[in-house]
Amino acid sequence: MSATPPPAAPAGHILVVDDDPAVRALLQEYLAANELRVSAVASGAAMLELLEREAIDLVLLDLKMPGEDGMQLARALRERAGIPIVLLTGKAEEADRVMGLELGADDYVTKPFSPRELLARIRAVLRRYHVQTELASRDDKRRAYRFAGWEFNLRTRKLGHADGRRLDLSNNEFSLLAAFCSAPQRVLSRDQLLQLSRLHNAEVYDRTVDVQVLRLRRKIEADPFTPQLILTERGAGYLFNTGVETLY
Repeated sequence: MSATPPPAAPAGHILVVDDDPAVRALLQEYLAANELRVSAVASGAAMLELLEREAIDLVLLDLKMPGEDGMQLARALRERAGIPIVLLTGKAEEADRVMGLELGADDYVTKPFSPRELLARIRAVLRRYHVQTELASRDDKRRAYRFAGWEFNLRTRKLGHADGRRLDLSNNEFSLLAAFCSAPQRVLSRDQLLQLSRLHNAEVYDRTVDVQVLRLRRKIEADPFTPQLILTERGAGYLFNTGVETLY
């Protein structure tokens, strides 16, 4: 008689940040039943405290909690780490969703939500993140790119300038800049950028690739409203208008 195999390890550690105890209980039960490890907290302070103790794979963040600034929490998350972020928003909060994506969130789900849809979106974000990490770790020879005074370190995921500036990049910014650096002086369509950067959640990124480009311009352009590095080619896509040196 064969031995019973051990239970599968959780596929990721999800941190739920929501002030509603019913929502926290629902998500803990549903996500745990689908092989995800779940921690849940009711405030931004508790979120930051838990992040100091635990290795979190994805944060599910409610933007509308009493006494909390959801955008500030999203910004704090993005500034401290490259952890994927999925936002929970209200149906009428389109401006909040766009702003959240600009701050570096990876996806969003509107309330009331389908737990099944939310699970699918969480898994899609985790897959993208793991693919990006694996690809970066496989490419051991390519250490960094250098362009227009910037050095883009693929291993540390940091961006530094010759003038001393050091910038953190979100997952999306990292992927998009890597795509541009891999194909300088070429016009890339939005579909090509999605493929090169491995951002495959079409429902989100077909609508927001321009937002992602704008966020990257704000970091690397001297004047993001008159860009010199990432040029818009009307009807075609974008051109990374600089020479790129690959460092090994």
